[in-house]
Amino acid sequence: MQSFSNWAQLRQMDGGFPFPYKVPVNLQKLQKSSDEELMEYLRLGQNDALSILFDRYYRLVFSVAIRILRDHGEAEDLMQDVFLDVFHKVDQYDAAKGSAKTWILQYAYHRSLNRQKYLTIRNFYDGQELPIPIEWDPSQSSNSWNGLTFSDWAAVIEKGMASLTEKERTTINKAYYQGMELKEIADQLHEPLANVRNHYYRGLKKLRDFLQEQSCFRRKRA
Repeated sequence: MQSFSNWAQLRQMDGGFPFPYKVPVNLQKLQKSSDEELMEYLRLGQNDALSILFDRYYRLVFSVAIRILRDHGEAEDLMQDVFLDVFHKVDQYDAAKGSAKTWILQYAYHRSLNRQKYLTIRNFYDGQELPIPIEWDPSQSSNSWNGLTFSDWAAVIEKGMASLTEKERTTINKAYYQGMELKEIADQLHEPLANVRNHYYRGLKKLRDFLQEQSCFRRKRA
């Protein structure tokens, strides 16, 4: 599996990229453009726009993938695929329905879930405990969730994490944000696996309970 950390490596992976560019590109102008403007530039054939989107969001896309797939190589491959698909499917993006950032993250989220199902069926995880993704229903809104923007949502999650004990918070952070297995966390923290598993599931339940107490997360009754 080829590792990479910059756009030059990614763009060499796909023979479908029409290089060299046929459309003159002012990189300084592109760098100051909004995400939605970059998507329009990309649609018009200014392919350097994707390199800027990549630099802005590849860490975030990788973070989504690693939390769900729990494998560094799989997450890195999926991140590559997401940006290649952004290039090939840019015409499917509709700015009237939401931000480019949200469109990319939704794509990464659902592609990660589909990949996890594929790997699970083929016994890739071999009995490993997988993280339980926090429910996200993007159909409610293209640029928000339950009435919150993603920055607001992150702030609520941060408050929820602050309500956990230090061990619960550490375990969840390592599992979700670093993609570590519970056994790896136990080894690193020099704690019995049973204790780490307890910190993980108890912390996750507390976090979900906290979120359900927030008015914006309460499901409306029919």
